[in-house]
Amino acid sequence: MLARLSFLLRRSHHLHPLRRHRAVHPFSPMSTVSSDQPITPATTRVGWIGTGVMGHSMAAHLLLAGYSLTVFNRTASKAQPLVDRGARLADSPLAVARASDVVFFIVGYPADVRRVALDPATGVLPGLSPGSVLVDMTTSDPALAADIASAAASAGCAAVDAPVSGGDRGARAGTLSIFAGGEEAVVRRLEPLFRCMGTVRYMGGPGAGQRAKLGNQIAIASTMVGLVEGMVYAHKAGLDVGKWLEAISTGAAGSKSLEFYGKRILERDMEAGFYVHHFVKDLGICLKECQSMGLALPGLALAQQLYVSLMAYGEGGLGAQALILSIERLNNTCLKGGSASG
Repeated sequence: MLARLSFLLRRSHHLHPLRRHRAVHPFSPMSTVSSDQPITPATTRVGWIGTGVMGHSMAAHLLLAGYSLTVFNRTASKAQPLVDRGARLADSPLAVARASDVVFFIVGYPADVRRVALDPATGVLPGLSPGSVLVDMTTSDPALAADIASAAASAGCAAVDAPVSGGDRGARAGTLSIFAGGEEAVVRRLEPLFRCMGTVRYMGGPGAGQRAKLGNQIAIASTMVGLVEGMVYAHKAGLDVGKWLEAISTGAAGSKSLEFYGKRILERDMEAGFYVHHFVKDLGICLKECQSMGLALPGLALAQQLYVSLMAYGEGGLGAQALILSIERLNNTCLKGGSASG
């Protein structure tokens, strides 16, 4: 009887589909993140947390590439389009981690990042097998990225901070710029996954990806101020603002911000590809970093105050191009008319 029971247990273990499946994964408990086994749809299970404006499109590219995908979003209905395309819906970040070898997440604020990654009851890290990887694509605090990397290493895993730039258009097109921080070997291993979403550039150790993205946000903030100020000037000078945008787009004033947002502003399309309230969050992190460095960046400070003024008007849910509203209010004008001096 005992011999028969022993045989059945051995047979059950051998046939268990999850264990049989995990045995071939490059990030399985028997492997390490430096393994030479390539990442492919046949060998790597992917998890995704956060299916908002950016995350939905980014995760969809992984599905399109053939990767097995397990997803979680606090509002489950926002993940349903991915489920309809073949993703599996999990009920927590922990459940995503237990079903994945690499877990990506893109959420709102540093507090969300900490909870998703590290919460002992529902977070990703407690659910990962040794050798697995978590990748934070949120724009967040560099110090938090270092904390997560340290906690992951202690658990026998790896963490990469990989925030992105390119907005909703870049997410949909798979042309995002990805700034990666962490162990270089791990980032290079993940390149097949990153290529589904855009172009990854290794920036340095833990937190370096976040610092690269913060520099990107500083540059965008002042560029956006220049763009909307120029548009208001052209309007008040009596120019056709559409023709003016076209004229400057091929000169030294041309920019991605002009390309992405110029037409939207003219059409009064303030729908968010990147939310004002998230940009205010990013610029606040930038200012905090600058304070710790003893660095004075007045253009950054001005842009942050102008975006905060949009929040005061209840416009945090609009897109970054809504900065035009702040400059219009300062000058009692409107590019489309509608005011006494417009």
